[in-house]
Amino acid sequence: MFDNLTQRLGKVLTNLRGQGRLTDDNIKETMREVRMALLEADVALPVVREFIDQVKQKAMGEEVMKSLTPGQTLIKIVNDELIHVMGEANEALDLAAQPPAVILMAGLQGSGKTTSVAKLGRWLLQQGKKKISVVSCDVYRPAAIDQLETLARDVGLDFISSSDDEKPLDIAKRALKETAKGFAEVLIVDTAGRLHVDEEMMGEIKQLHQVLDPVETLFVVDSMTGQDAANTAKAFNDALPLTGVILTKADGDARGGAALSIRQITGKPIKFIGVGEKTDALEAFHPDRIASRILGMGDVLSLVEEVGRKVDQEKATKLAKKLQKGKGFDLEDFKEQMLQMANMGGMSGLLDKLPGMGEIPDHVKNQVNDKEVGRLIAIINSMTPHERAFPAVIKGSRKRRIAAGSGTQVQDVNKLLKQFMQMQKMMKKMKGGGMKKMMRGMAGRFPGGGMPPGGGGFPF
Repeated sequence: MFDNLTQRLGKVLTNLRGQGRLTDDNIKETMREVRMALLEADVALPVVREFIDQVKQKAMGEEVMKSLTPGQTLIKIVNDELIHVMGEANEALDLAAQPPAVILMAGLQGSGKTTSVAKLGRWLLQQGKKKISVVSCDVYRPAAIDQLETLARDVGLDFISSSDDEKPLDIAKRALKETAKGFAEVLIVDTAGRLHVDEEMMGEIKQLHQVLDPVETLFVVDSMTGQDAANTAKAFNDALPLTGVILTKADGDARGGAALSIRQITGKPIKFIGVGEKTDALEAFHPDRIASRILGMGDVLSLVEEVGRKVDQEKATKLAKKLQKGKGFDLEDFKEQMLQMANMGGMSGLLDKLPGMGEIPDHVKNQVNDKEVGRLIAIINSMTPHERAFPAVIKGSRKRRIAAGSGTQVQDVNKLLKQFMQMQKMMKKMKGGGMKKMMRGMAGRFPGGGMPPGGGGFPF
């Protein structure tokens, strides 16, 4: 996420760290590079101008010029300004209303509204809401209603049925009644994708807003559209009283222009950010954490929250007890570690949140990929329970059978066994020397350099 911007700013700010003092010349040069980085990231021009002016003004201040670490001080100024541009702090949903609290979702076609409805419903369930109802007022896109019904069933949301021969307003009125009868706390309403220039469709969503009287009206927008995302959000806000934005597909956005432009142009906060296709791939938008990621300083807070939310604590405790009793770490445990990692968004999702990852060369990052983890899981799946428990029995003929069964080569099986042995040695240290010793032994264990796939160094 935001890789291009992170790399560009990373180079600029790394050069600054070595400066003994700040001068007019090196501040101008730095600001020129920062401006280019922001423009290449497709940040809206007015936002870039304001950003550069603010940073330059603060950088020219007397306390910065006299600072013992002027480079570090300027980096802090850039970080603070990034946070300011994106909205200072996370703005939570305001659901303090007589149940059901209605959330109306709006946006362009293909922005990811229907998936975002399911993601938001799941997020609310995790926040302790007991009953969430969803309904689709999209009678135009083929199978839109069926898609939401499938997603709702998977997530555990109460789906209110509708059909494409009904009028959206009639669906909305009926949904309100059914939700009230069912004692749901929240009703999330999916709507059809529409362009702000389509007067008829904009008139329809205004009527829906009037009937539903939502406490939250969220604009769902594709982050990969860059500054256009901010412009379309502004156009919608002129017609509809938006309360916030959900930025989707951020995991595929290497630039970051939308995240940096929306708040300044629309005045509306980004409340959530979509970071994958699965229904659990939705994060509350924290400007300080995103700024930290952009500057290559990672996002450890989000990582800790994600571990607590997504890791199977029962399995983690079971493995810890097994290791403490001196029982061996086998291939089944190794596989479980990799599945837990995949559940957290894979290696790429983890790397994005670790500090200093922006400085790691691309060829090293590319070696640490989720396809490699998937291949290793496939190899273990091709083994018998006996082989998983006693890997030492896996010799020539067994290796050939396992490779054939998993669609891999014998050298891939050898590679997995070698990585497993390294992991096994590390896990033995858990018994005697605890986590600190194990963390020291983690260096150089990634496939291609780093930790082992599956994140054995983490508490799960």
